[in-house]
Amino acid sequence: MPLNYLCYFLLALAAAGSALSPSPLAIWFVLTSALTFMIYGADKMAARKAWRRVPEATLLICGLVGGWPGAILGQQLFRHKTQKQPFKTWFMISVVLNVAVLLAALALIDSHL
Repeated sequence: MPLNYLCYFLLALAAAGSALSPSPLAIWFVLTSALTFMIYGADKMAARKAWRRVPEATLLICGLVGGWPGAILGQQLFRHKTQKQPFKTWFMISVVLNVAVLLAALALIDSHL
């Protein structure tokens, strides 16, 4: 199984796990952040060993769906994807979009309480 498909399979497992929890949104962010952190680490190791890499689109999607805290931590800790353009620009756009959607969702939930 290509590494790309494994990443999406693990995201689907995170979705299922968070959906079954009492706080699905919080658990989703924790699981996707941890998963994204591990994917950045695996991709950095693959880069060093000239193995098959995780596509940049997959890294961006993992960050966009909620794994951006883990992506930021992985980028800094592994020194991975911190300078590469346009990846860096697209990543920052995905973080801003994610935070905006999260704040809007929280505001909507708060207005209904």
